[in-house]
Amino acid sequence: MPSTFGFINAKLLFCLLVISILYHSAFVTSKPTGFSLRAVIDDSPESPLYLIENLTIAERLERLIKISYARVNYLNLVSSGDAKLVPDNIRIPILRDALYYAVAFTIGSQGHPVKLLMDTGGGLIWTQCLPCTNCFPQKLPIYNPTASTSYATLPCSHPLCNGDRRLYNCEHGRYCVYNAQYGGGASTSGIASTEAFHFFVDQRSTHPFNVIFGCSYDSRDIAFMNTDISGIFGLSFSPDSMASQFSALIQHRFSYCLAPFDDATPRPLVLRFGEDIPQLPPQIVGSTQLIASPTSYFFYLGLKDISVAGHRIGFPPSIFQIKPNGLGGFFIDSGALFTHIDADALGGNAYAEVLKVFAAYYGSKNLKQTGASPEGFELCYERPPNFDEFAALTFHFDESVYTVNGQYMHVIAPNFFCVGILKGSSVSVLGAWQQQNKRIIYDGGRGVLEFADENCMNDIA
Repeated sequence: MPSTFGFINAKLLFCLLVISILYHSAFVTSKPTGFSLRAVIDDSPESPLYLIENLTIAERLERLIKISYARVNYLNLVSSGDAKLVPDNIRIPILRDALYYAVAFTIGSQGHPVKLLMDTGGGLIWTQCLPCTNCFPQKLPIYNPTASTSYATLPCSHPLCNGDRRLYNCEHGRYCVYNAQYGGGASTSGIASTEAFHFFVDQRSTHPFNVIFGCSYDSRDIAFMNTDISGIFGLSFSPDSMASQFSALIQHRFSYCLAPFDDATPRPLVLRFGEDIPQLPPQIVGSTQLIASPTSYFFYLGLKDISVAGHRIGFPPSIFQIKPNGLGGFFIDSGALFTHIDADALGGNAYAEVLKVFAAYYGSKNLKQTGASPEGFELCYERPPNFDEFAALTFHFDESVYTVNGQYMHVIAPNFFCVGILKGSSVSVLGAWQQQNKRIIYDGGRGVLEFADENCMNDIA
């Protein structure tokens, strides 16, 4: 198998286990308000891409494309309101073939071990609890709240359970409950609670933090059954997420830097919070405002225009705006593998216009389109020996520009390459593929997304 496609190996993309390394004032004085989560590769048979090296290049690409479409289709469901966004419906992407990261730590006075999927698009933190009404099978023991002296239910008087902006509902005047319904029939419900979450401060020691989380007693059709994973670790700007609950500690900021997927050696992802985020020289940092949406907590950006190979397309200013029904817009999401450009944008087919410019560029190079392309990619070319003149793409914002190097704008094989853009259906998304070797900083306190070119291979815990 050509080494160029090492990035499609399961050891590099999927089911990454995050070990929490928490820097707190009681233990580390140099960075008292920051911590990092380090992702370690997990190549268990439950991985969605386990033994993917046995697939052909085309089969690998088609599987990754399907994963990216599945993620964006779910986000469409949420942003449009079709996911029944009511106070007891928590927005968590549970997909059978998604880009999964998991945080590992212990909870409760008994030090119960849990592994939760890390979700930058969801808010609620939840795990399965005993006694189960309907629990999916998991390999780690299910958490029993009655065995922990630090466990408590969230009172109905709490702002998350009371008032116009509540996320949960009070039941029988005693319990604050949640009920999440997902596309495809998946669901989880339970009691909003508080518990001591013990994060690692070094290889041997942990420190407890009181966390609001969901104790799920009824979960159905969950994607990650029969694994160690028992729930979700939400990191969006929803009020119940990790980023919001610890906003004073981390200044509502987190960051990551994705190493190139074609690196032959798998590299761990480091998710950084607060003051653990590296300070970058102002002259190299781009930024743009995060735009609020009335229906979701996604990280929307004010995209104004797109350039391909230095040619600015000149889209109408409103084409990437959020529509009145909640669809449309442009947001960044590390869970979507490839970038999607809306084919049903306000004012036209932005996807077709972008591909038209790519086609003109490669036509000027006299390249020949491939007869058969991996399903999902519409623009693929035969690659002449030593050809590396791949077109870059630039996203234009009011404040700055975000330029994707030509290498990361394409999926490149020894004998052919494809423009790494998928057709969006009522939404545009900046995916993980086009975030390679970029420092991405989500700053909720200032309402800003910051970004800069960086050699992410050097980003280690």
